Amino acid sequence: MKVITYEYHGVLGVGVLSNDGLYISPFALSKEISALGLLAIVEADAAEVPLKTMDDSIPLCEVKILAPIPRPRRNIICVGKNYFAHVTEIADQGFDTTGGRGEAPEFPIIFSKFPECVIGSEDEIIHNSKVTNQLDYEAELAVIIGLPGRGIKKSDAMNYVWGYTLVNDVSARDVQGRHKQWLLGKSQDTFCPMGPIAVSKDLIDLSNTEIKCWVNGELRQSGNTASMIFDVPTLIETISAGISLYPGDIIATGTPAGVGAGLNPPRFLGHDDLVEIHLSEIGTLRNRVSATS
Repeated sequence: MKVITYEYHGVLGVGVLSNDGLYISPFALSKEISALGLLAIVEADAAEVPLKTMDDSIPLCEVKILAPIPRPRRNIICVGKNYFAHVTEIADQGFDTTGGRGEAPEFPIIFSKFPECVIGSEDEIIHNSKVTNQLDYEAELAVIIGLPGRGIKKSDAMNYVWGYTLVNDVSARDVQGRHKQWLLGKSQDTFCPMGPIAVSKDLIDLSNTEIKCWVNGELRQSGNTASMIFDVPTLIETISAGISLYPGDIIATGTPAGVGAGLNPPRFLGHDDLVEIHLSEIGTLRNRVSATS
């Protein structure tokens, strides 16, 4: 199933995308519940509440696509340094703020982003030059949790997954470096583009799924989920060991090599740059950079 959150004639809705990607079948929900986007669907599934779609469909070309979960209930849980080639590239260019020397981490590195920094595909990433001069992109597959759990075992972890979407873990590298942690550098307004849609877990093969990122049409990142240092079940087991997970929680699983900070010389984002992140079953998350005073 492919689920899309959208705005149509000023009203927020959530529905199922047709197989040809041209039409939306809206779920029969109240306006208030529909405004939650995919979160409403995931929570209903967790509670085993059946949902129906309406008979009338909406042409995709007539809606504004929103982030699948426009406002997550909690911080987005993120994973750092989860592809070895990315680990080495940031170490080689002096951007490893964890003190590493290019070696793979022994345990998953976990941080978070504020939910308020989420935006949808085609929304603008704000570059505030008073805050950062090293604006960077990170293409990532994001896991959407479907069931509540704590102390989840790796062998059982995939039963707690609803599905996946894409995120751009936009980062201010100089802010990261100054503060020696990642929350401020990762959570600026608009620093979490998400979407364009979400898909149920049966549509993604984690053992072999490519994720790509272009900047102004130039291919910068080309990775595969098979190359993750810590796979999704390991991440869920690690995070849930002492923290309860809830339906709608989002885990961004890390980025492959090719970020701006990893290039030689580094190439950061600037005004009007276009970042496009693609995964075949999810589509293309597309955002342009906008300057602010």
